Amino acid sequence: MSTTPTRGAPAVAGASTIESLLDARIATGERFFQEQAGRIAALCHLMAQRFVRGGRLFALAAEAAARSDARHVAVEFVHPVIVGKRALPAIALVGEEPWLAAQAELLLEADDLVLAFGTQTGGGATGGALRIARDRGCLAIAFAPDCAEWEFVVPADDPFVAQEIVETLYHLLWELVHVFFEHRGLLENRPAGPRHDAGASAFLYPFLAEQERDLDAVIDDVRASVLMKSAEIAALRAQTLSENGAELLAAAAALRSSFDAGGRLLAAGNGGSATDAMDVVADFAAPPAGSGWSARAAIDLTEDPSIVTAIANDIGPAAIFSRQVIAHGRPGDVLLVFSTSGGSENVLDALGQARRRGLATIAFVGYDGGAIAAQALADHVVVTRSQHIPRIQEAQASAYHVLRELVESATPSGR
Repeated sequence: MSTTPTRGAPAVAGASTIESLLDARIATGERFFQEQAGRIAALCHLMAQRFVRGGRLFALAAEAAARSDARHVAVEFVHPVIVGKRALPAIALVGEEPWLAAQAELLLEADDLVLAFGTQTGGGATGGALRIARDRGCLAIAFAPDCAEWEFVVPADDPFVAQEIVETLYHLLWELVHVFFEHRGLLENRPAGPRHDAGASAFLYPFLAEQERDLDAVIDDVRASVLMKSAEIAALRAQTLSENGAELLAAAAALRSSFDAGGRLLAAGNGGSATDAMDVVADFAAPPAGSGWSARAAIDLTEDPSIVTAIANDIGPAAIFSRQVIAHGRPGDVLLVFSTSGGSENVLDALGQARRRGLATIAFVGYDGGAIAAQALADHVVVTRSQHIPRIQEAQASAYHVLRELVESATPSGR
């Protein structure tokens, strides 16, 4: 399989570049989940035990891109988008050391769970907080070698690829921890009895048998589900990047033209898609170390809660992005939006306002593209054809990371 081009080396903007970037993601994901599926299943069991005992999940991050992941995992646990899943207590703590360690000292309790995001190793930006977590008896999880009891290190030199695999991993932890809530006997150290009805979430777990079984058997079922879901996202990444290659190339050229003319990127989305907006802005404004890429002017329209809540309270939630487009948008800028449904009202209003003000528009959407695709409400529409929101967001992460790479090798439109 092809590998990701060396950071800083010139890339050829075209279908072959996209194919190479896709191959790297497929190969890395397949290797990682084949090796880690059993550990992921066992960790889901331990996480469920903590939640049943009243534990809370704290997601820690210091670096810009890592902060988007911490916020993403927190919103998934607190506000489940799949029918039948319970809301679980979670919050993101983002900032620099020693602030993170100080917050950990004040907040962490023995049954809590801690997820640490970031690329720093050896007790870096989250190391102090992780050490406190372990001393308190918390279940500590990290995605780099960083003092945690459970560490998952993705075998990839490309930080974008590593981040995408980590996103799939924490989505799987969120999805599959719920399996064990249907096996309370395995959480409360009592003999297993008849399995509870999984209700509306049962369709997510085709490997689960009808009767309660021993822990090893259930963990093996969850392990099989990890592999099934990882294969699903590999196929969806392939669909997204292959079918939308021309759109990504055109969007990259439009963005490069805007940046070269002094324009800026504005980004927006709701919920988990808001964290995608955070991440894409971080990727443009603070490119990966060693990439040799230029930092690009980018504004996250989800960033300031005082602005978002003021507009939502005084005007209505439909205006939270369009109002900011009015304030910030200038002819020649680019608005990039995320909507898994393709029909979020505040995203549609923002796109309309952007066009009226002379901004170029890019949309990442799921399902069949919704109103955005059907009515051509954005200049460039990238469609991820799935109805499963976590998988949509994972594939969209690959698409906007590829877009970021293509911008640096794009020939600006009109040249």
